[in-house]
Amino acid sequence: MKSLIQKLVEIPGPSGFESQIREVIRKEVEPLAGKAQVDNLGNLIVSRGEVKKGGLKILLAAHMDEIGLMATHIDECGFVRFTTIGGVRPVNCLGGRVRFMSGIQGVIGSERLSDTSKAPSFEQMFIDVGAANPGDCPVNVGDVAAFERPYLDLGSRMVAKSLDDRIGVAVLIETLRELDRRKIKSPHQVLFVFSVQEEVGVRGATTAAFGIDPDVGLAVDVTQTGDTPNAARMEVSLGRGPAVKLRDQGMLSDPRVVRWMLAAAEANRIPYQREVLERGSTDAEAIQLTRSGVPAGCLSIPCRYIHSPSEMVDVNDAQNAVQLLVALLQEDIDLA
Repeated sequence: MKSLIQKLVEIPGPSGFESQIREVIRKEVEPLAGKAQVDNLGNLIVSRGEVKKGGLKILLAAHMDEIGLMATHIDECGFVRFTTIGGVRPVNCLGGRVRFMSGIQGVIGSERLSDTSKAPSFEQMFIDVGAANPGDCPVNVGDVAAFERPYLDLGSRMVAKSLDDRIGVAVLIETLRELDRRKIKSPHQVLFVFSVQEEVGVRGATTAAFGIDPDVGLAVDVTQTGDTPNAARMEVSLGRGPAVKLRDQGMLSDPRVVRWMLAAAEANRIPYQREVLERGSTDAEAIQLTRSGVPAGCLSIPCRYIHSPSEMVDVNDAQNAVQLLVALLQEDIDLA
């Protein structure tokens, strides 16, 4: 699974500019599914199976976009001034490297700071692409960049940019592979949605869920942890299994979906954690509110340093998430 994860995180794909990562995902999933299509907003939707007696139409969503930057103007010295795409934090930017979708690379610098104990504001920062003047700058207004940071293998732990949510993408791809390898005949039609523009307002999941009109939906995304020094109090840690979301800032998981997930984990002896996230949300928020409402939940992968260029996950949590999804999809679902 590590080689797949490394491939996914090294492809740039800020919100609204997911074409490169979508094509990589499409090549991975098309041999495993009967139908793969791209909708008008850019979501990649892969359908597996048909609804049989006792079965449901299930939507599984993982977003393929990542946070990024967009050039707003080139100043008189040739430095690129920028705005953010998604939840970029100033504290994570200074000294970081970026790669524009055109391939141009640069480093984030800042104006002289009167107080070096505080992070500069975005208005004080710029991207240095090596230009000496505006005419020499190869970046245009509106050009988009992703953070540039090499994948790091620390044994069971992996560090990379865009693990939010390429780790969820990897989990869905591996779930498709496992269903195919074990020749599992699910009674359900499962729609795997690799969604766009989650980081700027769960936009892809909103349109995908409306078009699919599922009976039940699950997002697969990262969640914060409480296992670092002086961290916010949270009962989620790396390496203790995927987390079953109970609540986040944008949604309350359907209790019937939570019971279904917990029962499958316990019956199959898959380690899991319970998650209450006080800030942030996922595609499940959009799925839950589509049309007349959908029973929805979320399977979360614990992740340290979210929305930084060096996010960290444990591969065992991802692998156990795959096993839990496979278990969930094998049997009839009773949401009574």
